[in-house]
Amino acid sequence: MTYQPSFQDIAHLGHVELFTPKIAESVAFFKNVVGLHESGRRGDSVFLRAWGDYALHTLQLTSSKTSGMGHMAFRAKSAAILTEMTGYLTRNGVQGKWLDHEFGHGPAFRFAGPDGHAIELYYETERFVPTGDQVPGFRNQPQRYSPHGIAPRRLDHINLLAKDVKACREFFRDALGMRVTEQIVYDGDQEMGAWLSTTLKSYDVAFTKDHYDARGRFHHLTYFIDSREDVLRAADILVESGAFIETGPHKHNIGQTFFLYFYEPGGNRCEIASGGYLIFDPDWKPVIWNKEDRAKGQAWGLQTVSTFHTYGTPPV
Repeated sequence: MTYQPSFQDIAHLGHVELFTPKIAESVAFFKNVVGLHESGRRGDSVFLRAWGDYALHTLQLTSSKTSGMGHMAFRAKSAAILTEMTGYLTRNGVQGKWLDHEFGHGPAFRFAGPDGHAIELYYETERFVPTGDQVPGFRNQPQRYSPHGIAPRRLDHINLLAKDVKACREFFRDALGMRVTEQIVYDGDQEMGAWLSTTLKSYDVAFTKDHYDARGRFHHLTYFIDSREDVLRAADILVESGAFIETGPHKHNIGQTFFLYFYEPGGNRCEIASGGYLIFDPDWKPVIWNKEDRAKGQAWGLQTVSTFHTYGTPPV
C-alpha cells in the first residue's frame, strides 16, 4: 500500500534554531530572563530547554551575522514513519539531505519548504536526564520546577512569514500530514494566514503573509506558560530586564491564547503564551477569518500593533 502522510504522523515540533548576531547577549537573555536551562554547546551554537521539555533541547542559538531562523525540526511518530515520510517527499520531488551527529537527536532529513524555510524531520532523540537538585518529586515530570526568570513550561509553536501562504499551507497539509485549523482569507481567495496542527493543540506552526513579499523569514516562536497570571508576571520581568515589549499582554482571537510579544537581544521576536484550546473533533473544519474580522483587532478590541505585520527576521 502506498504511503500517504496523515495527521499525527509527526509527533510534535521538536526544536527551533535561531540565528543571532549577539550570541552572548541572546544566551544570557534566554537563560536569565526567559529562564531556560542550558543543555550544552557545540561549535557556534548553544542549546537550551524549558523545565517541562522532555528532550535535551528545544532551542538552538547559533552565532551569525544576522538574525532569523536557521531551521525548525519536527519529530516523527516512529522510525518507520520517518522512513515512509522522507521517501514520500523524495518521490514527490523534494530535494533534501540526511544529517548525522547533530546535538540531541539521531539522523535528520533536512529540506526546504515552499517558501525556503529549512525543515528537519527526525525520530531518534536524546531525553533530558535530571541529576542532583533537578530530579523532580513527581515521577511524571522531566525536571523539578525550580523557577528563575519567566520559567515557561515548554516549547509550544512557531510562526513563519511567507510570500506564498497557500503553497506553505498545502505543503504542510499534504506532504507532512498536518491539520489546517484556522485561516485568514481576504476577498474570497487571498490567503493571508494559515494555522496548522500535528497535535491536539489549535496549532503547532503558522504562516502569515510577508508584508515585503520576501521569502523564508521568521516571525516568532512561542514558549508556553501555565496561566494568564504567569504571563502578567512575565511582562513585569521583561520590563525590569529592559527588554522591548512589542504588544500585550492580551488575548488572541485566533488560537485563543493569552499572549505577550517581545524581542530578544539578537532581534528575533518571541512570545510567552498561556491558554488556547484543544481539538478533539476528528471532523474539524478550518475556521475562516476575513478582512472585516481582522479589522476588529484582537479578542478584546486591542488593535494589532503595526510592526506585527511588518517586522520579521532577517531584516529586509
